[in-house]
Amino acid sequence: MSGLVEAARYTTRVEADLARLYPENEGVEAVLFDTEFSNFYGYFGGVFMPIRLMVLDEDLDEARDLLKDYDA
Repeated sequence: MSGLVEAARYTTRVEADLARLYPENEGVEAVLFDTEFSNFYGYFGGVFMPIRLMVLDEDLDEARDLLKDYDA
């Protein structure tokens, strides 16, 4: 059974959306978690709420490899 796992974290919605598109263009589906919470609260009690890029657990290694190329 597959589940979603975190592949990366981002500080802004734009940064997260652009990163999400990179693995999707290579056939790895990805979704963003906590986008609205992060936009609404941002820094909450001195703690930043990141936007998480999530992929299926069997796609995690491939997604992280693709995101390394994206961040470079």
